[in-house]
Amino acid sequence: MGVEIVELVRDLRAEAEVLRLLVEPLADADWLTPTPAPGWSIADQVIHLGLFDQRALWSMTDVERFADDLENLMSSRTDIHQQERVRTHPNLLQWWVDGNDSLCASVQLLSPDTRCQWYGPSMSVASMVTARIMETWAHAHDIADALHAAVHPTLRLRHIAHIGVRARPFSYAAHRRELPVGEVSVRLNASDWTIWRWGDDASNSVTGDALDFCQVVTHRRHVSDANLEIKGELAHDWMSIAQAFAGPPGEGRQPGQFVV
Repeated sequence: MGVEIVELVRDLRAEAEVLRLLVEPLADADWLTPTPAPGWSIADQVIHLGLFDQRALWSMTDVERFADDLENLMSSRTDIHQQERVRTHPNLLQWWVDGNDSLCASVQLLSPDTRCQWYGPSMSVASMVTARIMETWAHAHDIADALHAAVHPTLRLRHIAHIGVRARPFSYAAHRRELPVGEVSVRLNASDWTIWRWGDDASNSVTGDALDFCQVVTHRRHVSDANLEIKGELAHDWMSIAQAFAGPPGEGRQPGQFVV
C-alpha cells in the first residue's frame, strides 16, 4: 500500500470527522432542517453519504454486488434514500460513521492497482477515495450552510480542486456539449499561503482562493458569488458549467443566494 493511499484515507477520515462534529449535537428536529439542496434535509445528506460510502466499499470488495445494485438503480425508480429514513437520528449517525470506518479500513487492504467500478468509467483506489473526500466535504458544506456554520478552508481542498480541474472535459459531456479546443490554467491560493497550479495558458485562466473554486465546481456556490478572477472566453465558458461530481448537473445554487 502506497503512502498516497494512507494520506488519502487520513484526509477522508478528517472530512468525516468535520461532518460528525456538525451533526452529533443536533436535536431530532434539527435533523429535518432543509439544506440548500432542494428537497434534502440534513438527515437526507447523511443518508446519501452513507449509501454511497457503502457502494464505494462494494465496488472495491464485492464487484458482483455492486454490479447487481447498479443494474437495480438503473432499472428502478425507487428512492434508495427512503429505506433509511426510518432510522432514528442517533442510529443514522452511527450507521454512517460505521460505514465510513469500514470503507477506510478496507481501502488500506487493497492493492493500489485495484480498479473500482462506478457510475461511469472505472477508477483507481486512489481516485475513488479522492472522490469520497470530495463528496463528504460537499455534503458537509450543505449541512453547514443549513446550520449557518462557517466552512473553513484546509489543505484537503487540494483533492477537490484537482478533481475540479481534471473534470473539465466531463463538465462539457454532462451538459452534452463538445469540449472546446484549448486549455485553461488554474492558480489557487491555499490556506497555508502557497499557490496550487494547473496548466500554463495565461490567456485563459482562473485564479483565486481554493475554497471559492471548490465551492463552484461542487455547485455549492454560483460562480457569480465566488471570489475568482476568470480571464478568457474558454475560462468563462468552462466555469459557467464546471462540475466535479458524477451524474447530471442538477439545479446548483442561484446567483446571490449566499452573498453576505
